[in-house]
Amino acid sequence: MLKKRIIPCLDIQGGRVVKGIGFEGLRDMGDPIALAQRYDAEGADELVFLDISATLEERATLSELVRNIAATIQIPFTVGGGIRSVNDAKKLLRSGADKISINSAALERPELITELAAAFGNQCVVVAIDVKTVNGVDCVFSHGGKKATHHEALNWALEAERLGAGEILLTSMNQDGAQTGFAISLTQKISQALSIPVIGSGGAGTVEDFSHLFKETEATGALAAGIFHTEKVAIAAIKNELYTQKIPVRWNPNL
Repeated sequence: MLKKRIIPCLDIQGGRVVKGIGFEGLRDMGDPIALAQRYDAEGADELVFLDISATLEERATLSELVRNIAATIQIPFTVGGGIRSVNDAKKLLRSGADKISINSAALERPELITELAAAFGNQCVVVAIDVKTVNGVDCVFSHGGKKATHHEALNWALEAERLGAGEILLTSMNQDGAQTGFAISLTQKISQALSIPVIGSGGAGTVEDFSHLFKETEATGALAAGIFHTEKVAIAAIKNELYTQKIPVRWNPNL
């Protein structure tokens, strides 16, 4: 069985880590390099870097910052934001990223998923899906949650898998920043239907939220940001709880 992963997320705007609620009201959370180093030392399994304004500003991801972060950490590192071509992805992978994440560009041109998978392998391609449940419908949004699309979350996730995605990063916009728990029903619906790994994101507030996610869904990873940046919840505490609950996780309680 795959071990469950705890994944801090660095949402980057203007070279700084930021965090909001429901993708709004962004606040400064600190220096991305310092936070990346801290999470590496604290036992995070992976790290996700999302340049959240790159698509809206129609520019490339901050490759120099990616290079500086990659030089200081040992854990796998996924980078997203503003990736619109194989060449964009190649620059980030050469800068030190292990995987790349695409969202808006994949919605606009789905064949990009296939192109990236062909160039770098499925395992390198993460498709991020931002979902807001509106009147009972799980609507997919693009451009950092600013634009509604005609896609329904499950159908788009299945299509992304068919096109070559190796992993799905599923974020509930309804839960994002609320710290009231992950979107269990949404995450289970999608993780159960897919054969590729799904990372649940949005809503983590307590240690118990992580064990609930892994017990009640097929998600293989849990992503969080604010609770880690503010040190409300420690990665060690989460992993110890998962270990105690007999949920497979990379953790040695004797260290």
